Amino acid sequence: MPELPEVETTRRGIAPHIEGKQVSQVIVRQAKLRWPVSPEVSTLLPGLCINHVKRRAKYLLLETDKGTLIIHLGMSGSLRIVQASTTPEKHEHIDIIFSNNTCLRYKDPRRFGSLLWSTDVIENHKLIQHLGPEPLSDAFNIDDFYPKAQLKKTPIKSFIMDGQVVVGVGNIYASEALFQAGIHPKRAANKVSKKRLINLVFAIKKILAQAIQQGGTTLKDFVNSDGNPGYFQQTLNVYGQKDKPCPRCKAPIKQIIIAQRSTFYCTHCQR
Repeated sequence: MPELPEVETTRRGIAPHIEGKQVSQVIVRQAKLRWPVSPEVSTLLPGLCINHVKRRAKYLLLETDKGTLIIHLGMSGSLRIVQASTTPEKHEHIDIIFSNNTCLRYKDPRRFGSLLWSTDVIENHKLIQHLGPEPLSDAFNIDDFYPKAQLKKTPIKSFIMDGQVVVGVGNIYASEALFQAGIHPKRAANKVSKKRLINLVFAIKKILAQAIQQGGTTLKDFVNSDGNPGYFQQTLNVYGQKDKPCPRCKAPIKQIIIAQRSTFYCTHCQR
């Protein structure tokens, strides 16, 4: 599943090509995604300019003067810029065509993504209003994080993957951040000291920033907007490394399941 770094990589990839450009046509070849594609995408978006391409958590926000197109890539979605005349491939369900004949093309083999139209203040949209702070923003800090942790007995890994606590810490990045901070993924959130939570906040910011810089993590279906894969998976320390030696102490990396998600950690370095 594309996580926050992959979505941010996509945002940076498409923004220069579509910001300030006028939409001339929208072609919907398959409207049955996770939720039906909003009819307004076809009826209202043509003729409007894309003023800004923003991101909130894993949602891409294409802002216009009359509303916002909310795109979620789901399990297997991707976006790329092509010429409008390029023949669509299998599973390329939607084209947003611009007046200069470039096309923002949406591909989604599993069809768990979504394209929704909103005229509300975007912060009040039902998908967005309850989201926690962005992990790379100043709003994600120990003064906000520590009191929330004190109220939770859930495993720290589940806690940091809760989008109401902080957005964008997906399964891969949760395992990697906990390794960096030296925290066992099953330790209860309210049993982690403030000092160690400070280290965890720093680790989350560092891991996600590195992943964005390196273009996201390529797993299964994700490719970024120019068709090239991300490269962060080449530097993963624990995720997917079961039985391999820890890069710090050489103890074997262990795999367990927490909340039905594969979790990887060092039996020696993480307490």
